[in-house]
Amino acid sequence: MASKAFLLDISRCIGCQACVVACKTGNELPAGTQYIHLREKTRGAFPQLTGWWDNHRCYHCADAACVAVCPTGALYKEDGLTRLTADKCSGCTYCVTTCPYGVPQVAADGHAFKCDGCATVTQAGGEPWCVKTCPSQALLYGDRAEILAEAQRRAETIKQRYPNATVYGEHEAGGLGVILVLPDTPGALDLPVNPEAPAAARVWQQVVQPASLGLTGLSVAVTALAAVIARRNHMAEVRSLRRQTPASSAPVEKEK
Repeated sequence: MASKAFLLDISRCIGCQACVVACKTGNELPAGTQYIHLREKTRGAFPQLTGWWDNHRCYHCADAACVAVCPTGALYKEDGLTRLTADKCSGCTYCVTTCPYGVPQVAADGHAFKCDGCATVTQAGGEPWCVKTCPSQALLYGDRAEILAEAQRRAETIKQRYPNATVYGEHEAGGLGVILVLPDTPGALDLPVNPEAPAAARVWQQVVQPASLGLTGLSVAVTALAAVIARRNHMAEVRSLRRQTPASSAPVEKEK
């Protein structure tokens, strides 16, 4: 199955909040919880101002730091997107502190939350809520290869107006599940040029997790060895007691 992806065309986003409302309503999110945050941003000094809408959401990294550090398997990859099973979340907040985009948050019930790509809807053949309601076609959803081709076509189309227009997400963080069309460079739009998880996340993935698995295996081996030794000692004690028991004390079988 081909990997899925979203297209997010920042040059077309009009800040209408339709995606925010549709996402909250369609996913029946509780008060205080939302997966998409629209923030109006400006850069420069009057009268030379540049403005855009920052459509902040999960970017579904292929090399997802949140998945790498999740100790319970609540976060996982499927169809190229990053899913979250809240019931498995332990509330450790590792995903919150390691995401280079600052996406996952923890709800009042102690479980992490973020966009899961409308898994239930899309796997039934529907469109994600945000895509369905976008009036300017700033959002699309489909096979990643097709989404990437459309993003590249759009970036070329707008270069006359936005000379620095570019596509973001083809390679960043191993390749994103949200391909962005940017009217300016990533740095100018406050996106990390080389998104990387914090050093602590890399230490966790490369050192702590393997060590913990090794310790788990060692503890199982030690427990098994202890059981063998205990049984061996017990059998030795039984044999010793049998040797010490006088023959006269043994029960005598009556003649028939």
